[in-house]
Amino acid sequence: MSTLELMLARLREHGLLLQQDKRLPDIASAVAGEPIRGSWWAHPRSHAIFDCLSELEQHPDTLITKLVAGKVTFIHRRLWQAVLAIGVAREPWKFAGLTAGARDLFDAVEQQGMLLAAGRAAKELERRLLVHSAQVHTDTGHHELRLERWELWADHAGAITTLPAQEGRLQVEAAVLAIGGTAALLPWTP
Repeated sequence: MSTLELMLARLREHGLLLQQDKRLPDIASAVAGEPIRGSWWAHPRSHAIFDCLSELEQHPDTLITKLVAGKVTFIHRRLWQAVLAIGVAREPWKFAGLTAGARDLFDAVEQQGMLLAAGRAAKELERRLLVHSAQVHTDTGHHELRLERWELWADHAGAITTLPAQEGRLQVEAAVLAIGGTAALLPWTP
């Protein structure tokens, strides 16, 4: 079995995995074959880790978002319905304490469907699951986030949801608990 196949099997089994974490199951440590201290970029197996992460990112069964502890989280298709239910919901926790800049950016994404942004406001929207985001490299070599309405992402990904947001949260919480995390690691938990 290739490294990609092994990571996909793990992702399918758990429903979600972090890109890198010291305590919870993560892809970088699994590919490295050992816990990683510091950045995985400095690990001797960094090229293999990068290759695996890139392949997983492109795989049609994976969704990437900043879900668990605000960290990059790979989510298997079996949890997409739950994440989408959370993403499309306009719940109070998402907007409580949102900065004016983030609110303006959210309104722009709602109007335009998708746009490129960087900075604190973009990260606020990303961590509150107000938008789907993906890191992109611009023609000028900068890193920005492509922010898009969850509904637009769902159309492109072929994802649907019939779940209420509360059921989506319960399913995601169960997956996080199953990998050894706590509900406090999720953005809706105070």
